[in-house]
Amino acid sequence: MKQYLDLCQRIIDQGSWIENERTGKRCLTVINADLEYDVANNKFPIITTRKSYWKSAIAEILGYIRGYDNAAAFRALGTKTWDANANENQVWLNSPFRKGQDDMGRVYGVQGRRWQKSDGSTLDQLKKIVDDLSRGIDDRGEILTFYNPGEFEMGCLRPCMHTHTFSLLNDTLYLTSYQRSCDVPLGLNFNQIQVFFLLQIMAQITGHKAGMAYHKIINAHIYDDQLELMRDVQLKREPFESPQLNINPDIKTLEDLETWVSLDDFEVIGYQCHDPIQYPFSV
Repeated sequence: MKQYLDLCQRIIDQGSWIENERTGKRCLTVINADLEYDVANNKFPIITTRKSYWKSAIAEILGYIRGYDNAAAFRALGTKTWDANANENQVWLNSPFRKGQDDMGRVYGVQGRRWQKSDGSTLDQLKKIVDDLSRGIDDRGEILTFYNPGEFEMGCLRPCMHTHTFSLLNDTLYLTSYQRSCDVPLGLNFNQIQVFFLLQIMAQITGHKAGMAYHKIINAHIYDDQLELMRDVQLKREPFESPQLNINPDIKTLEDLETWVSLDDFEVIGYQCHDPIQYPFSV
């Protein structure tokens, strides 16, 4: 929580104003932020200075694990996070690659589970990583990446948190996640939860202990229309202690995550928070 608040204050104190072409808005921006999450001791990095909708963040990662490419499938899991980008992004609405209502194209989980190869076959990056880690193998290339510049125009949004590198030291699994761009008031806590959860669930299904998760952000920003709420409301509130995230121990395999797992299999214990803050969202 302190890392989050410190970054918000750093952006306000040191940030530079940048015009964002995609959204048509100004952003107060800093370059490079490094955050760490203690997954080993289950210190769940959820925001407490406003209400955080953690279930939606976990549902989105489940959708990526399953390789979903349709906003309706994400809604069925429990999140509406892809509704706007799939159906309100004018560039994507005009794209010849868009298949219709709710189609997201070749983004995130599609790249992670069905990376297109030159011979027409596909590569399942995630399965390779799970198989290696389950056998105690770390080839120094246990990398899951959603960043495929050759297919950017085939999806509704370039990936923001684009690459996850898993590292196995003896029986402890670590994760380093890379994010090119971050809407700090709205998106960062969502992403913090996802990095934490991804390490926790991967350690569980591969039979290892979870260690630390490292989260590197390149461009961290606060939009002009979010600044007042962040500066005058959220940063004035005192944070509560971090809660814990409990995962159903019956989840043992990648196939479990692909089939029967739902949000009912996850529980946050001891979450105290202040009232919600309705930050504007930029499509």
